Amino acid sequence: MTINGWLQILFFLALVFLVTKPMGVYMARVFNREKTFMDPVMRPIERVIYRLTAVDENHEMRWTEYAIAMLLFSAVSMIVLYAIQRLQGVLPFNPQKFAGVTPTHLAFNTAASFTSNTNWQAYSGESTMSYFTQMAGLAFHNFISAATGIALAIAFIRGIARRQMQTIGNFWVDMVRSCLWVLLPVSIVGGLVLVSQGVIQNLRPYDKAALIEPMQVQKTGPDGKPMVGPDGKPVMDTITQQTIAQGPVASQEIIKEFGTNGGGFFNANSAHPFENPTPLTNLIEMLAIFTIGAGLTYTLGRMTGSQAHGWAVWAAMAILFMAGCVVAYWAEARGNPLLAGVDQRVTASQSGGNMEGKEVRFGMANSTLFATVTTDASCGAINGWHDSYTPLGGLVPLANMMMSEVIFGGVGSGVYGMLIDVVLAVFIAGLMVGRTPEYLGKKIEAYDVKMAMLFVLVFPLVILTFAAISSVRTFGTAGISNPGPHGFTQVLYAFVSGAANNGSAFNGLTVNTLWYDTAIGFDMLLGRFFMMIPMLAIAGNLAQKKYVPPSSGTFPVTTPLFTVLLIGVILIVGALTFFPAVSLGPLLEHLLMAAGKTF
Repeated sequence: MTINGWLQILFFLALVFLVTKPMGVYMARVFNREKTFMDPVMRPIERVIYRLTAVDENHEMRWTEYAIAMLLFSAVSMIVLYAIQRLQGVLPFNPQKFAGVTPTHLAFNTAASFTSNTNWQAYSGESTMSYFTQMAGLAFHNFISAATGIALAIAFIRGIARRQMQTIGNFWVDMVRSCLWVLLPVSIVGGLVLVSQGVIQNLRPYDKAALIEPMQVQKTGPDGKPMVGPDGKPVMDTITQQTIAQGPVASQEIIKEFGTNGGGFFNANSAHPFENPTPLTNLIEMLAIFTIGAGLTYTLGRMTGSQAHGWAVWAAMAILFMAGCVVAYWAEARGNPLLAGVDQRVTASQSGGNMEGKEVRFGMANSTLFATVTTDASCGAINGWHDSYTPLGGLVPLANMMMSEVIFGGVGSGVYGMLIDVVLAVFIAGLMVGRTPEYLGKKIEAYDVKMAMLFVLVFPLVILTFAAISSVRTFGTAGISNPGPHGFTQVLYAFVSGAANNGSAFNGLTVNTLWYDTAIGFDMLLGRFFMMIPMLAIAGNLAQKKYVPPSSGTFPVTTPLFTVLLIGVILIVGALTFFPAVSLGPLLEHLLMAAGKTF
């Protein structure tokens, strides 16, 4: 670890702090339907959309109606994306003449992935998806799935802020405003900035470049596995030219990060120089990932009338973020003790440590920072291979997701996930002082705690069930590339990433199979929508309650003590749930590595 590396990490956190208030104020004005500088441009477009879709923008919804509207819209949009993939071969903007996406379970997995804001990819983007599918299918879902998350976070905040009301807003209005006022302007400006830095943006066919010397490579089968002949020897192929993929990358890249989507245009994702060419684009992309999640904490404070509470929540997120950075940076900088005789020191002029799977142009600090940022949020974009991290370095992205993306988190989903933990923290504090717990003037009662626990329990139930089946049945273990605890971590990471709607992969696991495509597809849908419903139920219940003035027995939610309690609840819930599984994976691998054991 170096002083320069720590300064870069602290500089990034400072930037996140600086964008929190302006972004939070802006979103509060947008969703309170107050005047903003974007109104002259966006308001006419908004009216046209409502007229074409017969939406009454003044109609308020109960939480049940809000949930049904969200679920129906998501279901229809998922079907449309599935159809686009299957019909890709006859649709326009397909210069590479890609056929429709096959097999059907891959198309299902991808449709579930982008609908749920997970953007898990069991395919290589540059060799599977046409430009039309990338833009009209995947990028469209990058916007609407992100907008859905923001809308639900705002609905939850309204539920906290409102008093004795039956409604929590209008889903259609919240989603449209999320797209038009929040996501679209930043995506246009950010896309142009990325183009200026070298991120490509075109609709040209792929280029061919002749190699100086022919190259022998091992063939891969339809399942993506290396082919082996009857004699047990690898089946080789001679390559004489290289295909240079390109396309509308910058427009995909900015919404991929700003909407915490994460699905890359290229298989290498943000490690690819066409997606993320320079340290500056790397910084822009990381900042984009955290901007909305950080801003929503300020929006929470502004809409509920308790700005100090918003900052207390922000502080809890920032502390957990820095804890992850410290562990990941330390673990990767110290290197692999099994590489005897190799100089792995990290100095100001040398990118040492465990550099396997990392880009030299980013270095150790920015690689581990990116891994921490993308798994704190529900983004899943990567600029290095998490599978190549040391056991403890790889544990950080896994643990971040196991905390249900509450550290700044996904667009909206991170904040409402954190607010569920706030409800539990307030409930525990109420038990400590022996009185009915209160949260910003609302009594937290049995119904609220039951729904909060349902939200908390759905997440590990889905993950651990699928991971357990995959670890003991042949159709699951056949895809593991590494035996031992690392192979178990590959499986566990896949289902944690899916249920957390993150989408990053530990890699090394063959997932384009009937079992994994189907199981991870349902894993993503359950982790997204089954957790949204109890959250909305809490929002609807809180909106109906009377305001209770604070008293001497009220536990304040604006103090450092509350921040500490909130962090404790998050860590305890995560540890109690996932520690046994983690012990069989990265922790065991770390102990075996220290003992000199390899597989």
